[in-house]
Amino acid sequence: MTRDWVIAPPWPGREELARRAGVSVTVAQVLARRGQTSPEDVDRFLNPRLNDLYPPEALPGAVRAAERIVDAIREQRKIVLYGDYDVDGITGLAILWHAIRLAGGEADYYMPHRVEEGYGLNAAALESLIGAGARLIVTVDCGITAVEEAAAARRHGVELIITDHHAPRTDEDGAALLPGDAVLVHPALNGSGSPNPHLSGAGVALKLAWAIAQQCSGGSRATPEFRDFLVNATGLAALGLIADVVPLRGENRALALHGLRGLPASTLPGVVALIDAAGLANARLTGADVGFRLAPRLNAVGRLGHARLAVELLTRADEGEARRIARVLEQHNATRRTLEGRITGEAREKVRETGQDADDSRAIVLGSSGWHAGVIGIVAARLVDEFRRPTVLVALENDSGQGSARSIPGYALHEALADCRAHLRAWGGHAMAGGLRLEAAAFDGFADAFRRRAASRLSAADLRRRLMIDDVAPLSALDEELVRDFARMEPFGCENPAPVLASDWLDLVGTPRAVGANGAHLQLTLTDGRVQRRAIAFGQAKRSGELCDHRRCRVAFEPVVNDFNGRRTVELQIADFQFPSRES
Repeated sequence: MTRDWVIAPPWPGREELARRAGVSVTVAQVLARRGQTSPEDVDRFLNPRLNDLYPPEALPGAVRAAERIVDAIREQRKIVLYGDYDVDGITGLAILWHAIRLAGGEADYYMPHRVEEGYGLNAAALESLIGAGARLIVTVDCGITAVEEAAAARRHGVELIITDHHAPRTDEDGAALLPGDAVLVHPALNGSGSPNPHLSGAGVALKLAWAIAQQCSGGSRATPEFRDFLVNATGLAALGLIADVVPLRGENRALALHGLRGLPASTLPGVVALIDAAGLANARLTGADVGFRLAPRLNAVGRLGHARLAVELLTRADEGEARRIARVLEQHNATRRTLEGRITGEAREKVRETGQDADDSRAIVLGSSGWHAGVIGIVAARLVDEFRRPTVLVALENDSGQGSARSIPGYALHEALADCRAHLRAWGGHAMAGGLRLEAAAFDGFADAFRRRAASRLSAADLRRRLMIDDVAPLSALDEELVRDFARMEPFGCENPAPVLASDWLDLVGTPRAVGANGAHLQLTLTDGRVQRRAIAFGQAKRSGELCDHRRCRVAFEPVVNDFNGRRTVELQIADFQFPSRES
């Protein structure tokens, strides 16, 4: 599918910003596109400081929750942490587990089984935990929709603290339905006044751990032992923040950047084993390393087995056990890739068979009894990328179905699912991702309702694939200093994508060459008549014929440094091509 290039116009003050901030005009343009329009903004963005984090009291509910946890520790009441099975929930739970131990307490933990129980606090698990003696239950990255479960906890005299960042349930008038008589620690409830409504579950857990440290230290300053722990815990928070695709701006950016810097030096055996298993020992970690190498390994065991093993890795495991668990995670990840490939192929074929890729189709909803519920979320994301439509995939088994949904920017999934509530047993999530459960008999009705809603809200223009481009840059402007400045903008992710530049018209030099596994990538050389640059276009070998036919093109690219045999050169990593129209 072709992409529309959206090239940002030159920001009017970029030359002045470049001069005052000490960066190139190209870097000033990219930073301004991300809202950094003054030298002070640029300094905070390129040099975020942990000292600038908002204190725990700025997170609604955090101080009160910390007080209740410390009271439970002193009264020796049984504490259970109830987490979500994704990376954000796993890392957030690990942070609170370590914080409670450091405060002199003990905590058990419970992770629901993704396939058998589904997302969130469920009644059967709650009853089991209460029966086993739990007196304080703390949810991590879930629970804000657990209205009935909170009422059940209250009836049993069990204290409930909910830490979450997802959207609450709403009634038919759009009013929030919140769990009663529970302490809510949430950055984005209406009227909360939180300065950072975009914390992930692990970010919320870190702030609560900080509040626990203050309670135990008797003041706003934590003890040296707690302070060292909190600094190290930013590494776990960074894994959750980046994996959960929250905006990497402001406080989140500081947590992600410093967390990634600190992860390689972590003293947790599980973190060391995870990094080693991913082949990243001694590497400078990036957001892409989390998204494509670390997070999939933590997620895989929850998708195909039980996420409790990943929690064990980051909490109780010693060096030998951590290495063993890391090997198991590796095996699950390999199996996950195989399953994902099969289901993606089947789903892609179903999209075309059912005509849901047609011009008048605004959403994709598919179900199958042969799909694994733990993998369909990844497949849904792939279909969104390919077909540019909100997508819901449902794994049907016997009389019920479990679904995962992914969206496109501007179409809030949690609102769409809420509007289709008549067909669902349960649902939850946020703007870009969600989950649901339904009766198998309700699938067709849900699919029709979801597609009709999308058709009423989305236009054909909304489904066009767009490539957002920060600036047009000549080949002569591409040097190692520019690449270094772009690297200072790491970690890249939500609302801070890797910079993309566009060239002017360039000519092909020689013949492009297919390289890599199965010849999938295209290696070429381009010139503007004065400067030549080598380039690589990953996964685009099929465009070789078109390129050779035209011999002239514009490219959208990211500049990178290639260090080969001690020779460093700046090359283009091409995202897309444009060719002259036949009429010209």
